[in-house]
Amino acid sequence: MRLPAQLRKRNPDSHKGSCGHLFALGASTGLSGALCLCVKAALRSGCGLVTAGVPESLNSIFEVKLTEVMSLPLKSTAEGSLSQGAFDKIKEFSKKADALTLGCGASCNLSTRKLILKIIDQINKPQIIDADGINALSANPEVLKKRTPEALILTPHLGEFSRLVKKDILYIKKTAKELAKEFALRYNLVLVLKGRRTIVTDGKGLFENKTGNAGMATAGTGDVLTGIISSFVAQGIDLFEAAKIGVYLHGLAADIAVKDKTENCLIASDIIEYLPKAIKTMPR
Repeated sequence: MRLPAQLRKRNPDSHKGSCGHLFALGASTGLSGALCLCVKAALRSGCGLVTAGVPESLNSIFEVKLTEVMSLPLKSTAEGSLSQGAFDKIKEFSKKADALTLGCGASCNLSTRKLILKIIDQINKPQIIDADGINALSANPEVLKKRTPEALILTPHLGEFSRLVKKDILYIKKTAKELAKEFALRYNLVLVLKGRRTIVTDGKGLFENKTGNAGMATAGTGDVLTGIISSFVAQGIDLFEAAKIGVYLHGLAADIAVKDKTENCLIASDIIEYLPKAIKTMPR
């Protein structure tokens, strides 16, 4: 595994606008931390600009919580999640972004789910979909066949993938590689099937990751992975490569962190903290 050219060394004339702009949509009452972890990981992975699209009712939290990340307040539901009425503003702002990420902490509110499906269907930007974005798709996976954007990454864990393919987890574990490739090929996307040995496939090639440890079994590590992969896509890296490198670095950072933190004490933000050390160890 080698770092792509964009991550090895920056052009001396680089500026924040030339290093990728990620538009990350999600968060809801009680789940704001998920999007915070995602966008912080994206910045730490080299993204020049990151904008968090958040429910307007929660925007003040993000203004305080995030320093380097910009926030865009959007119409929210009474429950404090993104509303379907936010679509027009999202579509307009997405013109400024190089990639979108959907779902971290977004909730399963009906209006939010309709919004997510509409974004997938109608906004033509590379998209990375996680968590509640995948839950929204599980009720209507055929949206994936008629979507506007061709560039798409899904990052389900076993439970989310089970809901997508309508198979039980035990069956998925036994046939993970074949099932993952079949799904990615059918829907023309990159699938990151998270687990002890995370699988990344575009339906043709397949990568099985071997970095990582049991300390990663803690809240928020999936949101960190989404941020890392999304950052690489926004920086112009091929989707399959971005997913493979992101998964590898995510696990490698955890392997380095666990030496100091131990498996029992590792938390998701530790992976963000140790990302620079992981990147420095990779061949150039």
